Amino acid sequence: MQFDPKELEHTAVYKLLTGAIIPRPIGWVSTISENGINNLAPFSYFNAVGEDPPHVMFSTGRGNNTNKDTLNNVLTTKQFVVNMVTEELAEQMNITAQSVPEHVDEFELAGVTPIPSHKIKPMRVKESPIAFECELVHHYFLEGHQHGGACVIIGRIVMMHFADEVLSEHYKINLDAYKPISRLAGANYAKLGELFAIKRN
Repeated sequence: MQFDPKELEHTAVYKLLTGAIIPRPIGWVSTISENGINNLAPFSYFNAVGEDPPHVMFSTGRGNNTNKDTLNNVLTTKQFVVNMVTEELAEQMNITAQSVPEHVDEFELAGVTPIPSHKIKPMRVKESPIAFECELVHHYFLEGHQHGGACVIIGRIVMMHFADEVLSEHYKINLDAYKPISRLAGANYAKLGELFAIKRN
């Protein structure tokens, strides 16, 4: 079957897109408001952009043409942290996915520990074994939308944090210790499954 997204309901496009493009890494983004309120929210429209220099991207939906607190904070402070989500943090991450008033501190809501970053103001999640401090370099609001669209955020990594236990020799990641999770469709998530390798010619 073929689908023209212009002829589908918004919910159908969302289901097809998020059901087909899987698994997706989860960027657990922490920001701070201009009034000093911590914010923490997960985004599965997230990935690395490049390593020279290192950049990451995430995008945030704008339901009813309204910015989420994360977007407002990033556009105001030009800074954010991406905390990576592990199996042990799945429930806490899910708690921070809910919509709450902007004065609510999601670190407190989820019961995770805020710790200072080294180069930027937003806090990191102490329980996350990997975190990237980022400075905003570019943002782009999707055009031609009917339901508020989304904003793509690109940030340059200015500091990397890795817990000793997730590192192996030569800067490799110990996946058995890391145990990341990924986003599927609906309420479904995935752990790392069977791995296989293919050498490049």
